[in-house]
Amino acid sequence: MTNRELDFFIENALKEDLGDGDHTSLACIPEEAKGKAQLLVKEKGVLAGASIGPLVFSKLDHEMSFTLLIDDGSDILPGDVVFIVGGSILALLQAERTVLNIMQRMSGIATTTRLYAERLKGLKTKILDTRKTTPGMRMLEKEAVRIGGGVNHRMGLYDMMLIKDNHIDFAGGIRKAIERSRQYLQRTGKDLAIEIEARSLEDVKTILDTGGVDRILLDNFSIDDTRAAVRMIGNLVETESSGGITLETIRSYAECGVDYISVGALTHHIDSLDLSLDAIDF
Repeated sequence: MTNRELDFFIENALKEDLGDGDHTSLACIPEEAKGKAQLLVKEKGVLAGASIGPLVFSKLDHEMSFTLLIDDGSDILPGDVVFIVGGSILALLQAERTVLNIMQRMSGIATTTRLYAERLKGLKTKILDTRKTTPGMRMLEKEAVRIGGGVNHRMGLYDMMLIKDNHIDFAGGIRKAIERSRQYLQRTGKDLAIEIEARSLEDVKTILDTGGVDRILLDNFSIDDTRAAVRMIGNLVETESSGGITLETIRSYAECGVDYISVGALTHHIDSLDLSLDAIDF
């Protein structure tokens, strides 16, 4: 995410929450009042999004002070203080929910990713995210995956070609889908990797016979079929497993020798980590 994109995201997130004003805070707090607050950890996990916090606060108070005590990627425990922020109390109150929404979700994603990544220790296989992200937060959620020890798959539909089952069916088969993709790249002059989904070992054979791809996605393969597919493919192209792979089964799939395993649950089925912003100077 570029600085401009991040700035746009933060502005929209604050606008969504503030509307025409935080009337509770405006009613209770004098405009000139100053104070401090701390971000308190209430649940064990992996920290992510701490670098975003000061950017949100400074949008509402350019003179806000910010002391970061724990870096992104660190293991955190209940009672830990991530940062201390000081300045306009109105700004603290108005930024509170936006900061927490961002950091709680990012930390939840980083924590989940760390659990999966730890299951792959000692193996070459890398854990990938997917496009199953919250609209508007994809870049931040994918950054949280990276912080947790995962690797980013494509960011969107624009930076890699992934020929999935519907593309294959609508195109009239694997060969036509690959050929048309290659022709498109040649016609447009775009330099994009091509990945294609295989639904069976027969699909893998057809893909290898056709050639012209960079990675084969083994979708919903059993462990035995994954092992067989990896043997068929060898070092010809990269391999990726996906589809219903859980914490309990991920190492067994990785031991088949695939290069990557993509898990939608990293960003799609996660619990936000419990954090709170508490006043310390009042």
